[in-house]
Amino acid sequence: MLGKFGDSALFGREKDNSFRSSLDTLYQTFDGKDLYPSIEEKAAHLLYFIVKNHSFVDGNKRIAAAIFTWFLERNGLLYRTDGTKRIADNALIALTLMIAMSDPKEKDVIAKIIINLINKDN
Repeated sequence: MLGKFGDSALFGREKDNSFRSSLDTLYQTFDGKDLYPSIEEKAAHLLYFIVKNHSFVDGNKRIAAAIFTWFLERNGLLYRTDGTKRIADNALIALTLMIAMSDPKEKDVIAKIIINLINKDN
């Protein structure tokens, strides 16, 4: 990511263990069932957690958006069958900023918006 976003002594440097915690949370289970069972739910919460946890010294929103798109691509959700992106770049920017400015009480609503936007049935 450093090559894409410029070399910096700060960019991409974790400030604590919150990034690892975000990743671990995505794959948490309770009573043998995933708390976030679908790829869409995992992706939406990944974006949310990275933005809100401020896991990095610098570039949290850029890192969150890049990891989100990487996660979607890796799981076959970044592009529709016709080759167009499932979520436009400007929509991702708006979502990322909306998350950053949101009240933590709105997490579930924001996650549902993201899930609906990236749903493979759309």
